[in-house]
Amino acid sequence: MAYTAPGVYVEETPSAIKPIAGVGTSTAAFLGIIPDSIKVPESNPAFNPAKPEAADNQPALLKDFALPAAAGQIKMCTSFGEFARHFGDFSSDSGQSHLAHAVYGFFNNGGTRCYVVREKDTAQIGASLKKLSAVDDVSIVAAPGIVDAGVRDAVTKHCRVDTGDRIAILDPPETVDDLDTLDPANAKMVSPAASDYVAYYFPWLEVFDPATKLQKPSGTGRIYVPPSGHIAGIYARVDAERGVHKAPANEPVMGALGLKYSLGRPHQESLNPAGVNVIRSLGGNIRVWGARTLGGDRNLDFKYVSVRRLFLFLRESIDQGTQWIVFEPNDARLWAKITRNVSAFLTTVWRDGALFGATPQEAFYVKCDAETNPPEVRDLGQVITEIGVAVVKPAEFVIFRISQWAGPGK
Repeated sequence: MAYTAPGVYVEETPSAIKPIAGVGTSTAAFLGIIPDSIKVPESNPAFNPAKPEAADNQPALLKDFALPAAAGQIKMCTSFGEFARHFGDFSSDSGQSHLAHAVYGFFNNGGTRCYVVREKDTAQIGASLKKLSAVDDVSIVAAPGIVDAGVRDAVTKHCRVDTGDRIAILDPPETVDDLDTLDPANAKMVSPAASDYVAYYFPWLEVFDPATKLQKPSGTGRIYVPPSGHIAGIYARVDAERGVHKAPANEPVMGALGLKYSLGRPHQESLNPAGVNVIRSLGGNIRVWGARTLGGDRNLDFKYVSVRRLFLFLRESIDQGTQWIVFEPNDARLWAKITRNVSAFLTTVWRDGALFGATPQEAFYVKCDAETNPPEVRDLGQVITEIGVAVVKPAEFVIFRISQWAGPGK
């Protein structure tokens, strides 16, 4: 700008600080196998509760409900009411019921937003997963109640390979052959392949089902449902209250009235090392009592769900927050900006308690200089930044050593 007249000139100068914002970590995607039309029970005004066993005295009327959401169509839901409008209320269809209770459990346990998609058979799940790849804010994927090996493998591949920024929550079968001989190597118990992008919870939860109660008013109305939806809600609740670095364990499962199987420490001793997270009844509460990725000790640095999810959070946040770097002049000034911006972001993460260390220097380092970017790297059009973080891991085994003490001498 040419200055020709005396006076004060105020100009805007772009800041060198381009803050990196943390991405969301609690948006879930649910997949279900549901036909185009389901049976939804409704109260029968002609029902006579004085004669509940009469053959012609039906407590509920089964109404046909044609699902507004077409197969393969992704719907965003911010409440269970929205889900019911697209996919129906609680019903007698097992596939729809599993999906409905998963979404209800998600919102009941702290979830705020999810994407739901249905298909009419398992062969089409791959197509839905491909569509979900374009929904960038999804960070959790579940297929409630589906234990088909092909679907599980497809969901795992979607999270680990196709997107690389999501974790899968997979369900076990409802029943096992012998509870007293639970073995992670049992194909029926743990059929998904081990992966640090997968979390696996056992057993199924007992919940109240309005559809069952309508059809049999004299009963309790309780059924067993897969746990993945409730667990995804717990992930969201812990993220909001503590942060993604906090293990989503030792948390109550809201809405759970019981468990398909009651497990104790002896059962868990064989399951926990393999990364099977047990849900237990402790002190009168149903709690998540495991925090590992499927594979457990074999997953080395990523054997904990919280560590895997924290790294996904860091990677995605840095990826989205540094897009401005592309095509900038690759020189020392750019390296300084990258170092400054990434360090500022990691300092915030450290202050939130996600990184280990008394100071930022102990918690992480960021290196982007002539050493990481020699001439041969710059000639390829690349700028390389090396980042190291000290991650906080959960206190999985709390050990107190107690001994007798004679007291101070006289």
